Amino acid sequence: MSNQPTQTTPGTAATDRLPSAIDDAANDYAQRLLELSPTLATSLGVPGHETEYDDYSPAGAEALAAAARRTLERLDGLEPADAVDRVTVDAMRERLDLELQIHGTGWDLAELNNIASPAQGIRAVFDLMPTDTVENWEHIAGRMTNLPAAIDGYIASLREGRNRGLVAAARQARAVIEQTTAYAADDGYFHAFAAGARAADGELPRQLRGTLAAAARTAAEGYQALAAFLRDELLPAAPDKDAVGRERYALMSRQFLGAAVDLEETYRWGVEELDRIIAEQESVAQQIRPGAGVEAAMALLDADESRRLHGTEALRAWMQELSDAAVEALGGTHFEIHEPMRRLECRIAPTHEGGIYYTGPSEDFSRPGRMWWSVPEGEDSFSTWKETTTVYHEGVPGHHLQVATAIYRRGLLNDWRRNICWVSGHGEGWALYAERLMDELGFLADPGDRMGMLDAQRMRAARVVFDIGVHLELEVPARWGTGAWTPDKGYEFLRRNIAISEGQLNFEFTRYLGWPGQAPSYKLGQRLWEQIRDELRRREGDAFDIKAFHTTALNLGSVGLDTLRRALLGA
Repeated sequence: MSNQPTQTTPGTAATDRLPSAIDDAANDYAQRLLELSPTLATSLGVPGHETEYDDYSPAGAEALAAAARRTLERLDGLEPADAVDRVTVDAMRERLDLELQIHGTGWDLAELNNIASPAQGIRAVFDLMPTDTVENWEHIAGRMTNLPAAIDGYIASLREGRNRGLVAAARQARAVIEQTTAYAADDGYFHAFAAGARAADGELPRQLRGTLAAAARTAAEGYQALAAFLRDELLPAAPDKDAVGRERYALMSRQFLGAAVDLEETYRWGVEELDRIIAEQESVAQQIRPGAGVEAAMALLDADESRRLHGTEALRAWMQELSDAAVEALGGTHFEIHEPMRRLECRIAPTHEGGIYYTGPSEDFSRPGRMWWSVPEGEDSFSTWKETTTVYHEGVPGHHLQVATAIYRRGLLNDWRRNICWVSGHGEGWALYAERLMDELGFLADPGDRMGMLDAQRMRAARVVFDIGVHLELEVPARWGTGAWTPDKGYEFLRRNIAISEGQLNFEFTRYLGWPGQAPSYKLGQRLWEQIRDELRRREGDAFDIKAFHTTALNLGSVGLDTLRRALLGA
C-alpha cells in the first residue's frame, strides 16, 4: 500500500495527520476485535491466526459486548482533536450503543438465516484464505480441523437462544439444513476443496494431501453435527411465522441504516418509488421495440444472442473486461482511484447458492478486492443486459471503490473506520447511487443496459415494500393485491417485480424473510446519498464539484447514515 500524501479535499483533514487519543481508542478496539475474530483478521489479510476461529458461543458474544462497553467508557473521557475525531466519536457511539442494545435482547445468540449467519461464515472464510503455497494449505488444513469446535460454540449459542425463546423462523432452519447438508456431503465443499488443492508451483506433498483429506472429513463432520442439531433440536422449536414484528424490525432497521426512520413513511415512499421506476421502464421498453411492454422488451433482450454469455468462464471474463474498462474510464475524472485500488478480480464463487457479492482487499492490497458470482446449479447461460449495472454496483464505482478507498486512507482514518465499520445503508446505498450515476454519465446509454439498471433499481424498491410490509404485516397496496401482507403474497409480488431465475428468486425471498431490515437499506441508503449530494449542489451552486464531493464522502469510510449526513451537511 502506498502511503504517499495526497492533496486535502474539502471536508477532510490532511492524510498525514497525527493519530489522536480517540484514534488510539478506536485502533485498540479494532485490535481487540481482531483478537476475538480470527475470521475477521483473515478477511482483512492480517496474519497470525490463520488456523483459528472465533468463539461463537455465548461467552464469545459477551466478550464482544465487553469490548464495546470498555471502548464507550474510554471515549467518555476524551475530547475530539479535529473534524476526523468528531466523526469517529459520532460513528462509534452510534454503532457500539446499538450493538449493546441488540446484545441485550439476546438475538445475537440466535443468528440463523440463509445468507449471513455463522452457518455460512464458518465455511466462507476459506474463500478468502491464500492458496499459493504449501504453508497456505497447512493453514487451511488447520482451520478445517478446528472447524467442529467453532460449530460447537455456534450450537451452544443457538441452544441458549432457544432456551430464552429466541429462535429463527422454521423456513430459515430448513434452508440452512439444506445448505449445511450440502457442505458436508461426500461430494460437497470440503472434500472438493481438499481434492483440488494445488500450490502455485504445482502439486502438494503427499503427506499434506493426506492431512487435507483428513481435515476435510473433520470439517464435514462438523457441518453434519450442525445439520443434525438444526433438524432434531432447533427446527421443532422454530416458529412457522416469518414476520418478526415492529419492535425487532425497528432495531434491525437501525442496525442496517445507522439511522431511525419512520417505517410507515418509508413504506409509502417505497410504493411510490416502485411506481416511478416501472413508469421509467415502460418508457425504455418503447425504445427497445415500439408498442412493447416491459416484459416483452425483456424477453427480446433475453433472446438477443449478442447479449448472451454461455458458460461460467465466459461470464467471468466478461465481468473482468467490463470492470477493467470502468476503472480506466473513471479514474481521475469523477473519482480518485489510486494505483493499489485499480486491481479488481472477478471470480466464480465455489458455492451454488445464488447471489453476487464483493470481498475487499487485504490491508496491503496483496490480495485484491474480488467480485464473486455464486451461480445456482444448472444455470449456464447469462444475459449481459441484466448484469452490466451489477458489475458497476459491486466493482467501480460501487463497493470496490468505496471499500478500497477506506483501506487506502491509512494516514487519514484509524483502523476501526478503515477496516471494521461497515453500515449496510451507507455501503449498499453508495453502490445503488453508483449505478444511477453510471446512467447519468452515459455508461448505460444502450436501452438494454439501461433496462437492466432499472430492473435492478425496481428490485431494490420492491424490497422496501416487501420487507417492511411483510415483517410489519401492513396493508398490500391496491396495485398489488388486498389485505395484509403474507409471505405467499410477498413471493408473488417479488416474482412480478424481480426478473431473475427461479433459483435466485427462491434464495432472495428466503433471505429477506430471514434478514429483516437489510434489504431496504440499499434503496434507503441511495435515497440519502442523493439527498446529500443534491443539497450540497443547491448550497454551492456553480462551485459544486462532483469529484470533490465523491472524494470527501468516500474518505469518511463507512458510517451510519445519520453520521454521514452530519459529517457532510453539518448538524
